Amino acid sequence: MSNRLAQATSPYLLQHADNPVDWWPWEPDAFEEARRRDVPVFLSVGYSACHWCHVMAHESFEDADTAAYMNEHFVSVKVDREERPDVDAVYMEAVQAATGQGGWPMSVFMTPDGEPFYFGTYFPPEPRHGMPSFRQVLEGVHSAWTSRRDEVAEVAGKITRDLAERELSTADAGSPTEEVQALALLQLARDIDPATGWFKGDTKFPPSMVVEFLLRHHARADSVAALEMAEELCGAMARSSLYDQAAGGFHRYVLTPRPGGPLVPHFEKMLYDNALLCRVYAHLWRATGSELARRVALETADFLVRELRTAEGGFASALDADSDDGSGRHVEGAYYVWTPAQLREVLGDADAELAARYFGVTEEGTFEEGASVLQLPRQEGAVDAEKVTSLRERLLAARAGRPAPGRDDKVVAAWNGLAVAALAETGAYFDRPDLVEAAIGAADLLVRLHMDEHARLARTSKDGRAGANAGVLEDYADVAEGFLALASVTGEGVWLEFAGFLLDHVLAQFTDAESGALYDTAADAEQLIRRPQDPTDNATPSGWSAAAGALLSYAAQTGAEPHRAAAERALGVVKSLGPRAPRFIGWGLAVAEALLDGPREVAVVGESGDPAMTALRRTALLGTAPGAVVATGVPESDELPLLAGRPLVDGRPAAYVCRHFVCDAPTTDPEELRETLVSPNA
Repeated sequence: MSNRLAQATSPYLLQHADNPVDWWPWEPDAFEEARRRDVPVFLSVGYSACHWCHVMAHESFEDADTAAYMNEHFVSVKVDREERPDVDAVYMEAVQAATGQGGWPMSVFMTPDGEPFYFGTYFPPEPRHGMPSFRQVLEGVHSAWTSRRDEVAEVAGKITRDLAERELSTADAGSPTEEVQALALLQLARDIDPATGWFKGDTKFPPSMVVEFLLRHHARADSVAALEMAEELCGAMARSSLYDQAAGGFHRYVLTPRPGGPLVPHFEKMLYDNALLCRVYAHLWRATGSELARRVALETADFLVRELRTAEGGFASALDADSDDGSGRHVEGAYYVWTPAQLREVLGDADAELAARYFGVTEEGTFEEGASVLQLPRQEGAVDAEKVTSLRERLLAARAGRPAPGRDDKVVAAWNGLAVAALAETGAYFDRPDLVEAAIGAADLLVRLHMDEHARLARTSKDGRAGANAGVLEDYADVAEGFLALASVTGEGVWLEFAGFLLDHVLAQFTDAESGALYDTAADAEQLIRRPQDPTDNATPSGWSAAAGALLSYAAQTGAEPHRAAAERALGVVKSLGPRAPRFIGWGLAVAEALLDGPREVAVVGESGDPAMTALRRTALLGTAPGAVVATGVPESDELPLLAGRPLVDGRPAAYVCRHFVCDAPTTDPEELRETLVSPNA
């Protein structure tokens, strides 16, 4: 058996390279082999930090008898959903349409033409909880393929036709209005649980993009309710076990295993969650001055740099949920949980008692086997901040001696773009030039390794080697977003230029010229059974709404009318989805706030190092006007278009603010500039 996964750049595929299953990567030869042998294709999709992916791999894909059956009757294809989000999206849509639910691992059986006919997610090795065993599924599919081929072909054809008909058009929707934004806010308010500050539901994912909308809506419309919701959501996340109270950084989600019980995290830490949340907490601090927001933003930024930065300067995709519990068993959460006895061993009796009370560690445990996940229950009375810092540092030092979770070192372009934006802004707000340098390092890697001479993006890289998979819409949009943030923070026009190259591809390759609708894959990308197209924001901004945001910012920086027009057309989807499903179009709503506000264009001119210039520049970056773009530099500079024709005022550094083709008088007063950039509809 040839080992076809050994040369993969995906750690997830490499984890399966030694399976007895004769895996193929997603490539035309796999489907040609299925045609030659007249067998169905089994598609297994997962990702490196997925707990149940590892479980199914151990139970089934490492089992010699199961593998032998698969090798005899199927061509088996393994896909990392993070490398091929297009493949994942198309077949996940089919899974959800057929079963009403989805998730990973995703298991799909299809014809050699890629048409799916049977679906599932995790299948156990033995029948349980009403689920058939994986072997039963394999045998059932094989039987249907050999004895009821006409029926299989009919089902596959119908599913494929149904998927192909799911086209989206926003041509007649029009841009979102103030009423649309207000209705979205009202629906979000109905979804909040006032007792907890979280959105309702047992499983709670971090709503970073919704919080960004709430902060922008507050800034534009002076909505006290929006700001209160943002503060409650961020406070609930930061105090809960979603947040790593010892080291900073956020886990993937939390859930309530039993009614009224404590929230328990799914422990994987994803780059995209932490990049988005770092930026949101920095923006919350910008709006409120909250000390909690400042601490969480900086701790999360430090987590990104300390634990996810790769040797090449990019950021790794994820940390696993599982790790060795010290006895050789791989257990979910083992790295993060504590018992009272472990606290006493590290801290001594008195400090252990304080830590248990402060972090909610109980004798019965809040997780499994008497262990607790650190959280911050509401405290009564004053807390000694220095003592808490000491407890954190000692716990973190002790935890560093435990076997660490595995790291997926794959660098994903889109997620690195999100990290660039977060670190650039957080570094600028809190006077942390090291964070800005980390953002520049990641941006350099994206240009050097992921962009070719035509500014086309590779989706991933690993160990300094670019992967073979083409970038999708979210890669172009999120990397452009990161470059635009760097342009504002550094005043370096090269980042604006690179963003323009990427956004030109968005206009040419990802946009429907007639309707303005956006596709997730380029026009010349590999043709799947359907061209994926999803405007909803889930774990990350959709490519659709991310592109709208980057196009709008680029247009504000450059005056490029085609880019603004494309952004406005793309935002038509917010008008239809915002009032009905605001939790799933949060970034789209946030971009719509920027459109409604202008966005404002701020040019600050003066000599570098001049304290007056520094004060104006900082004030501009800290302005809360939604989506405002900032250009800084010396007078008459050609570095950034907004600086053109902007002289000093009476020989002093000055700031110019424009929007909707109207400009305010220039100001040399930081306080006057601040008022211009924080007052609703000023």
